[in-house]
This record gives sequence, C-alpha cells and structure tokens, in this order.
Amino acid sequence: MAAAREIAKSTPPEIVCEALGVSRAALYRTYSEGQGASELKTSWSSRISPRALNPCERENILDLLHSERFADQAPATVYATLLDEEVYVCSVPTMYRLLRAKNETRERRKQRARTHYQKPELLANGPNELWSWDITKLLGPEKWTYYYLYVIMDVFSRCVVGWMIAPRESSDLAKVLIAQSCETQGITPGSLTIHADRGSAMTSKPVAFLLADLGVTKTHSRPHVSNDNPYSEAQFKTLKYRPGFPERFGSQQDAQDFCRTFFAWYNEQHRHSGIAMMTPHNVHSGQAAQVLAVRTRVLKHAYAKHPERFVRKQPIPEALPTAVWINPPAQKEGEELGDDRHEK
Repeated sequence: MAAAREIAKSTPPEIVCEALGVSRAALYRTYSEGQGASELKTSWSSRISPRALNPCERENILDLLHSERFADQAPATVYATLLDEEVYVCSVPTMYRLLRAKNETRERRKQRARTHYQKPELLANGPNELWSWDITKLLGPEKWTYYYLYVIMDVFSRCVVGWMIAPRESSDLAKVLIAQSCETQGITPGSLTIHADRGSAMTSKPVAFLLADLGVTKTHSRPHVSNDNPYSEAQFKTLKYRPGFPERFGSQQDAQDFCRTFFAWYNEQHRHSGIAMMTPHNVHSGQAAQVLAVRTRVLKHAYAKHPERFVRKQPIPEALPTAVWINPPAQKEGEELGDDRHEK
C-alpha cells in the first residue's frame, strides 16, 4: 500500500486523475486523509450524494421524457412546461444526465427520411441533344430592383438558342421561351433533354406539362450543387465579367439592348476552349468541319514552307470534342469513356 501511495505521489496529478477518473480536488483530499492511490477509485465510486435521485425517481423521470407528450421536446421545454403546471421533478442538467446514461441525448423524434437525389449524368454527342437553362438577376436602377435574364444554351455547341429579359421570375414566361426555342430549332419529340437547377420556375408544373407535350425529357440538378449545371453558370460568369457590363441597368430596355449585343457576340465571335476554340455558331450550324479543314490546310502550308520550325511533326488543329458530359460517370478499369471534357 505504501509503495502504491509513493508511486501515485511521484506521478503528475493530471495523469493520476485521468487514470482514476477523478478530479484533482478528490485526489488531494484523499492524500490529506492518508488514503493510497489504489483505494481512491473505490472510495470515490462508492460515495452516493445525499442529493442523488433514487432508482425509482430516475425511472419515473425517464418514463416522463419518453411519454408521447414530451418525446419530441427538449429537456428545457419539458422543464418549463412542468413548472407552468406547478410540477417539479428535477433540473434540466439532470434530465440530460439521465438521457445520456441511456444514450438518448441525440434526436429522439422520428425523422422523415432524407430524399436521395441521384447525380445527373447527361451526354450530348451533337447539337440540340442536351440544353441547359437558368435564370439570373440583373440589378435595376434602384436598390432592390431587378430584371431577370432567362437563358437557354445548347451544351454541345455552347450556343445560346433562346433568351429573354423579364421583370419577374415566372413559370409562364419560361414556358413561352422554351416553346419558342424548340420551335425555332425544329426540335422533334424524343430528341432533346433539357437540364436545369431546382428553382421554382424550373420545377413548376406548367413547364413540366409543356415539356411532356413537346416530348422533351427534363432533368434537374441536386439541391445546393451548382456543379450539376456548369455550362449555364459559366455563361453567366462570361456575361457579368464582360467589359462594359454595367453595375446597374437604367431600365428593362437598357438591359434588353445590352443582352442583344452580348449574345450576338457570344454566339458568333466568342471562341470557347471546350469546342476547339471555335464559335458556338460554327459548331451549332455544322460548319465545324469546314473550319477544321481550313485550319489544317493553313498549318500544312506553314509546315511545308518552314519544316525546321516544327521540331517533332507537322502541326494539326485541335479536334472538336465528340462527346460533352454533365457529370461523366466514373470510369471503370479497362473502359473507355471517350471525350469527357468540361471546358466552358
């Protein structure tokens, strides 16, 4: 016993307290009373506070917390409710302590199972197979005034096939724009998929019914996952970082005029790294092969004129992607997915 006491005294107090599961005050009190370290844990655990609840009282409190009336309420709420009814059973910390002993300090209510949203995996092998659309706000002339820009983009060619400025976000307006874009592009039933996020206009019944009537498949992003609609997000960034984009628009007509000029530039002049530095118009209209042929001829002529300037081989232009994905599936070993580039 004396040897155990000496070992305990030569060991740092925090280590002894951690090993025995007692506080420093209890440790020092034990030493002052002449007990050994081996006797400390037994003497401490055998003590019962005169303030402690008896087993019957603990069971009654647990039954009360488990009752249908209080099963979905926090101990603080139970405590306050009982006090208002002139009833006191124990303190809030005691309720938590009793629940913790039963491993019931977590949520005790029955919870609705969270909806599992599947990651959209969408593929486009050519124009007018997959569209992406979204709505963004444009600041108006005064604080808290906005104009809403609706944009529909072809994912394969990056061509904007429809856009509209409106004073509000509306499913009816979206319905009109989608119908007009499908008519302009000559969309046939079963040939097109339209992807969007989960805004109120995108998930509305009028839009869903229209797409069903047109024979168009609709898909949606997962909640709070912006990467599920990357092409529309990238197009909006190009718009708002464009030189000359104003901090605020003076009127709806002002926004209309700016967007008309911007989308003409975007479709016919802007070159995308994701489509071999071609313009959306070239790819969407089927002129990409002609553009590539011209580029190939120019590079061939340059190589023939100065072959010493090309160290390895004759240069060739970058090829147009044959497949564009939104969230390409995980590639299995030994499986070729094809071109899954995401450049916007």
